[in-house]
Amino acid sequence: MPRPFSELSQNHPCFGSHGATSGRIHLPVCPGCNIACRFCERSLNDTENRPGVTSKVLKPEETIPIIKKALEISPEIKVAGIAGPGDTLASDNALKTFGLIGNEFPSLIKCMSTNGLLLAERADEVIKAGIDSLTVTVNAVDPEIEAQLNDYIIWKGKKIEGVEGAKILIKNQLEGIRKIAASGITIKVNTVLVPRINGNHIAEIAKTVAAAGAKRYNIIPLIPTAKLAGESAPTCQEIHAARAQAMPYIELFLHCNHCRADAVGVPGRTEYSKILYQKFGDSGIKENFSHG
Repeated sequence: MPRPFSELSQNHPCFGSHGATSGRIHLPVCPGCNIACRFCERSLNDTENRPGVTSKVLKPEETIPIIKKALEISPEIKVAGIAGPGDTLASDNALKTFGLIGNEFPSLIKCMSTNGLLLAERADEVIKAGIDSLTVTVNAVDPEIEAQLNDYIIWKGKKIEGVEGAKILIKNQLEGIRKIAASGITIKVNTVLVPRINGNHIAEIAKTVAAAGAKRYNIIPLIPTAKLAGESAPTCQEIHAARAQAMPYIELFLHCNHCRADAVGVPGRTEYSKILYQKFGDSGIKENFSHG
């Protein structure tokens, strides 16, 4: 059975109401993706602090010694999460890794992030893997708006661009959220705030995902990069306005730190990723893209 929301509120950095006191380890096991987000720029490096960045891409079996070492260094870690650098459902790596974690570290909370394109069709696998919490990135529920944020999706082996691809993505995200929520797994939705594009759409997103079963909502300020490098990052006023739109419909998470795909430690307090991952060799994967 997935852990209740009350337990997540106490032990999961992304569900607590007053900042992080527990730690998490992000396991970068997902190399590829199925969506070309216009704000997304994947990278393997040790310097940038943003989603989609990792120093290495691991194989599922390599995560077990990493977790053992992480718990020695940072016993505050309560959560094992997989958030990239590609999408967690675009390959089998994340679900295989969670199976290993369930056997080796049953006390750890298992947390996964996805862009949701494959969530509806892989929902039963996600549930079977014993996930305790799921984050889905939903940047719009209007295909016309979504099409301004994604160039295309890869769906059933085909590249589908524009509004057509956006319709498929949104349908699959919402259907997947409903299936996962019905199983008792706690769902958080992330939205990347691009004020010019979806700044006036936040209330509709929040209302829609809450109706589908999401429990928490996290508004992430755009980091201008890739094809949206010319957009302005949201101001504090724009972020507060977006939160005010969402607040009537769903409880907000307010302490996001733009975590890397290989983050380790207590968010905003400690970071051990370089210590843990420096001994692992490069997996040879240099270019990929994800949900941001």
